[in-house]
Formats: sequence, C-alpha cells, structure tokens
Amino acid sequence: MASHDRPRVQDVGTLKALAHPLRMKLYRALKVAGLATASQLAEQVDEAVSLVSYHLRKLASHGLIEETQGGRGDARERWWRTSAESFSTRNSDFRDSPEGVVVHQTLSRLHARQLSEMYEGYLDAQWAWSEAWQDSSFGSEFLLSLTAEELRDLRQEIDDVVAKWTARGRAAGEAGDTEGRENVAVHLYGFPFAT
Repeated sequence: MASHDRPRVQDVGTLKALAHPLRMKLYRALKVAGLATASQLAEQVDEAVSLVSYHLRKLASHGLIEETQGGRGDARERWWRTSAESFSTRNSDFRDSPEGVVVHQTLSRLHARQLSEMYEGYLDAQWAWSEAWQDSSFGSEFLLSLTAEELRDLRQEIDDVVAKWTARGRAAGEAGDTEGRENVAVHLYGFPFAT
C-alpha cells in the first residue's frame, strides 16, 4: 500500500491515543501477530492483562484496531486486529494547532526511540541468528543532495518497493509457505539536515 493510500491520522485525539509507549508496542505486536487476544499480547509486552485490555479498548475507540471474529481457542476472549495495514501522519495536519504540534512531535520521538530499541535488540542478539540471517541483515546510511520534491518522490518509490515485498510475504503466508520466513523490520528515514 502506497503512503498516499494509507489511512491518515489527522485528529489530535487519535494522535494522543497512539502517543503512549505501551499502546504503540501493542499496536506493533498486534500488527505482527495479525490476530491476538489481550492475554497473548500481555505475555509479549510483560504487562497485566487488565492493563493491556484497557489500552486495546483505547486504541479501538480511535479506530486504530478492531475486535474481530474468527479467533482460535477460547470463545470468551476478545480477538483483536489492526484496522488497516498501516497508517500515516503528516506535520501539515497539525501545523495550526500548538497542541497538535507537541503531540505529533511526542509520537514521532516515541516511534524513533522504539525503532532504535528494536534495532539495538537485534544487535544484542544477532549472533543467535543463523549466518544466512546475519549476512542478509543490513544497516545503511545514505547522504544525498535532493530537493523537497525529489525526497517526496524517493519516499513514494520506497513505499512502492515495500508494498511489493509486503504483498509477497502475505501471499506466501496465505499459501502456507512459512518455512524460513521471519518477521523483518525495515526502518528508513529521510530528512534534511544542516552541515
């Protein structure tokens, strides 16, 4: 799904709902799992089920996740999934709201911190992965000279490439082809900087 096709968070209330460390972790864990209960997610994030349930309801009240049928196991438990493959936010949607600017910046910093923690977790555990995974993993930095429009075009091209690989992995999973597949995080940033 290209960035322009993703649902866009444009209200401060939804932004606030997501700008919480545990909620962001729950959203990510739910996205990876596809379907999960509060109990399953509580185990993953090492929190009480009641606390996780509260935060899941908060995310659901803002349309970021939804309750679903078709869960496996105990019918008494509620099953959850993300309501979209992903979502986007834009600075421009909050420019005219001082509160929105602060909340968007808070969300962006939290997101960057959690992505860094994920990568550092991989670095700490990389020797436990097979040589094939170690050799395939990468961390890169590219320093380019671009216009704002060129950066926007680059972002779109990257979104298109990631959408292709997302669809490929989804199709393989639906066909039962899971051998050798792992969850893979790809983190990219594109931003101007002064020298």
